[in-house]
Amino acid sequence: MGSATILNIEDNFDNRLLVRRVLTAEGYKIVEAGNAGEGLEALKTLHPDLILMDINMPDMDGYSLTARIRSLPGFESVPIVALTANVMRGDREKSLEAGCDGYIQKPIDVDLLPQQVDVYLRKR
Repeated sequence: MGSATILNIEDNFDNRLLVRRVLTAEGYKIVEAGNAGEGLEALKTLHPDLILMDINMPDMDGYSLTARIRSLPGFESVPIVALTANVMRGDREKSLEAGCDGYIQKPIDVDLLPQQVDVYLRKR
């Protein structure tokens, strides 16, 4: 699945850099958006194989953005995976209720991330 295109919507530069380095080393094409607005703009011309969704962003939280993406024609079945530091009881369920297909918690395990992404890509 290393040739898949992944949209990483994440407001933290260091987190975007880490995801980019780990996943491009595995052959994935990474497109980055630094906030919800940039993510929505990217989806006007991009139909990614997977979206990694930060939950805590300043302009719109990832729950609301996920619901918005799900309402866009053609994006109902694109896998969206919450990639978040929200790790309290119920946070995973809240992500899934918002329309995410999965949940990966931060801090990112660089050894596990490629396999986690691959699992969600295979499910689509």
